[in-house]
This record gives sequence, C-alpha cells and structure tokens, in this order.
Amino acid sequence: MERTTVKPLLLALALATTASLAQTAQAATTLVYCSEASPAGFDPSQYTSGTDFDASAETVFNRLTQFKRGGTEAEPGLATGWEVSKDGLSYTFHLRDGVKFHTTDYFTPTRDFNADDVLLTFQRLLDPQNAFRKAYPAESPYFTDMGLNTTIKSIDKLDDHTVRFSLNNVDAAFVQNLAMSFASVQSAEYAAQLLKEGKAADLNQKPVGTGPFVFKRYQKDSQIRYAANKAYWKPEDVKLDSLIFSITPDAAVRLQKLKAGECQVSGYPRPADIEVMEKDPNLRVLKQAGFNLGFLAYNVTHPPLDQLKVRQALDMAIDKPAIIKAVYQSAGQLAQNALPPAQWSYDPSIKDAPHDPTKARALLKEAGVAPGTTIDLWAMTVQRASNPNARMSAQMIQQDWEKVGIKANIVSYEWGEYIKRAKNGEHDAMIYGWTGDNGDPDNWLGVLYSCAAVKGSNYAKWCDPAYDKLVQQAKVSTDKQQRVNLYQHAQQILKQQVPITPIANSTVFQPLRKEVSDFKISPFGLTPFYGVGINK
Repeated sequence: MERTTVKPLLLALALATTASLAQTAQAATTLVYCSEASPAGFDPSQYTSGTDFDASAETVFNRLTQFKRGGTEAEPGLATGWEVSKDGLSYTFHLRDGVKFHTTDYFTPTRDFNADDVLLTFQRLLDPQNAFRKAYPAESPYFTDMGLNTTIKSIDKLDDHTVRFSLNNVDAAFVQNLAMSFASVQSAEYAAQLLKEGKAADLNQKPVGTGPFVFKRYQKDSQIRYAANKAYWKPEDVKLDSLIFSITPDAAVRLQKLKAGECQVSGYPRPADIEVMEKDPNLRVLKQAGFNLGFLAYNVTHPPLDQLKVRQALDMAIDKPAIIKAVYQSAGQLAQNALPPAQWSYDPSIKDAPHDPTKARALLKEAGVAPGTTIDLWAMTVQRASNPNARMSAQMIQQDWEKVGIKANIVSYEWGEYIKRAKNGEHDAMIYGWTGDNGDPDNWLGVLYSCAAVKGSNYAKWCDPAYDKLVQQAKVSTDKQQRVNLYQHAQQILKQQVPITPIANSTVFQPLRKEVSDFKISPFGLTPFYGVGINK
C-alpha cells in the first residue's frame, strides 16, 4: 500500500467513525477486525482474494472438508468422512446430520443441510445449463484454473446424507481442494427462493451458509456486521456474540485503531510498524514464515512482452535486494523461484539471472525495442501478505527500468477493479502476490501458470505446452516422488521462459490486542475467527 500522511483532523474523524464499534464491543462479546479493503462480494466461488474469502468463506460458510486450524491438513467438515475407490476416480462423502442453515431477515430455512445442497453447489459450477447459473452467470476462477471443471465427471446423490463424486482423471489433491474457500456449500433451498423471486444475484450480496457467523449487513468501504451462529454444529468454535469488519484501507489508521482499542485484530501491518506494536503492552504480534510469493507478472500477449529477450531484460534490470530492503524491511526474503521454499517439490537449484542493466540494455536492443518505449506497470492499492507496499515496489521498478531505456507508467485501481481488469488482460505488467491455498504444488504451478488458468489467475497469460504437460502429469500422479520430479522440471521451464519475476517471500505478522484468545495464523493468508474469543 502507498504510504500516506494522515493529518490529525482526518485521523480524528476516522477514529470517531468507529467509536460506536468500541461501544458495541463493550456491551457484548464483540470482536472488531480492522480489515484492509472492501470485498467484491460474498459468493466465495467467484473470487481468488483473501479479502473476499475472509468476508464470506471464513465467516458465513463451511465446506465438505476443512483445514485444521493453523495447519494444512484436511479434516472432516460438512462431511464426517469419505471413501476413495481403488482407482482414485470415485469419492463417496458421508454428510453431517443436523446442520442448520442460517436464518436471516431474507431467508428462513425449512430443512437441515443435505445432499441437495452439495449438488446445487457443484452442479452450478460444472454445468453451464444449470438453472441457477443461467439466471446468474458468474465465473468461478479457482474451479476452472484448477481444472476441476474437466476433472469432475458427475456428482450423484446416493441418499440425503451421501454423495458421490465421479472423476474423469485422478486428482491427488482432491480432498484438499474441497477444503478451499471456493468450494463453500450453498443452500439449494435459498437458491430456489432467489430464482423464484428473480433475484439470483442476491446470492453474492446476501449470503446464507452454515458457518459460525450469520451475515447481517454490509456498508461498502465502511463495515460488515455478523452475529454468532448460536445453532452452529461445532459450538466450541463460536466464542463471540458478534463480529464486525471495520474496513480501514490505511495501515496507519489501522494501527491507531488497534492501539486505541477501536479494533481487537488488524490486518496487514506495515513492516515499519511491527516494532511499535511489539513495544505496546496492550498488543501482541504473532508471526510465522509466510507461505507466499510476491511477484511481477508479464502479460506475454502484449508486445513487446511477447519476446523472451524483453522479459529477460526487464527481469535482470530489477534490483530485487533493494526492493526487499526498502519495502519488506526485516519481513522479506529474496525469492528466486515461482514457489515458496516451504512448498514441497520446491527446486533449490533455481537461481536468478544476475542483476545486470548493461546486458538488459543489449537484450532490448537485440529485440528491437527502442529507448523510451512505455510499458504500463500495474500496482495494487491494498496491502497483501505477499507485498506490504506494491506502490513503492512499482516506483523502484520504474526507476530500474528507466536505467535501461524503458518508461514505466504506473497504473492503479481499486482492488476489485484491479483483479477484474487483470483477468481481462488489460495490463502490460502487474505486481501481484499469492499465498498457498491447500499445501499442494498444483495450487501454484497449475493455478498461476497453466494454460487452463489463462482466463483466471494466470496473469502472465502464458501458455507453454511443454510446461503444461508436466504439470498435468504431476496432478494425476499418486506417486509423490514422481510428482516432485515433474514439478521441478516444470519449474526449470518456467524460470527459463520468464513469465514472472519472483521478488520476495514475506514473513506474516498478525497484530492483535492482548485480550484476544486462541487466534491462529492461517498458512493460507486468511483471517479466520472461528474458535477465537476475547478474555474479559
């Protein structure tokens, strides 16, 4: 995020707007989370951002499987267990009995969760002719980027509490995939009500799930309010009466609110603020090595970035250690690979080309790129775990490219618009980041760089048949060492073709007030509040 000077009057006004939140917190067990941005919506299947998942998947919804708190291991969720056929092409899930969907002022369920809800959730994603999808056409980038639209052959209801997924091919991470946010289970009864009312799009604005918190209301750029789900199937995970997201894009204001007790948990601190927080007796700062990557993606469909020599030149012109020192400070480590070191199958032999402006200029000349050529360089306006200040990163890259004769025009949009336009391929180069979602290499090498993901999260728009063949072979193998070998070969190709410049793997810091209990950092970059309480 770009650093801004917060004038005293503006800061006072910002704090005043949240005074009522603090008063609410005193009246009941309420936790206020100072979040970094407004969500684009509340239908998890449509999004790929932690901002959107925090506001929906981590509060309102559940999935068939889920990740253990603070870990990457999948465990039962709405399914109590499952069996896998010997050939790996059939998964039978046994559904939890007695799970209640939320009652809200816009929906009152007449039955408990059952197999019909699972069918609605996934048939909507699978079948373009599904009635709800036709009424409310929406992309599901994760579902398609991971190839689940072709992997899943069919879903059958065996009885009210048993469903079977039949696959076209083996997917070694299928159970982990179903624990991801995009696979959040929707209510078929609510979907039918919306269709009847002609309001299918309300699924994305007025969510109904089975999760620990019930959605109450949303005021864009201001706040989201949730109430505890008193009928939650796992009551020990609901320790709050209410949860409030106080949307606060400015990191300096988030810090002031946290120190003043206006919020109890805050997202994405600036590295420069960590020491201040650690010295405050009322605060704690949790930290752990990040399962993330901050990187620069080159849109290979835009000349001159379609030329390998140009991408090589821009890559070696960037002074990455300088960016890490200025932007990440003590919270970042130099990244040379398209995977973080903590991801199994990471190839430690991959190294960066040397930082060499002279050679970069020569490569640009060989490619016929004239000095003064302009490239649009997109920078995020929000802080992410993978990059605490994308604007500053862009300014430093702009200076580096200027030294080799390339003029970078820095472009920024509001977060939702940034992602939407990037998926459409409007950018030349863009700063982005990723935090792993399920602990499997395919979540990186498939979701971010495969041919299937070109219209989704592959912002380089890069499709290499040799690379793609390796990634697809690895995905359907159940031999872990074979998968490692295939993925490491794929990493070598990716490094040689330079669709991205890896910049940093950052340490994750989570500031919160001392009274917050049992908060666990998610390795996937999410901010979950199930199981979290407040000591009075």
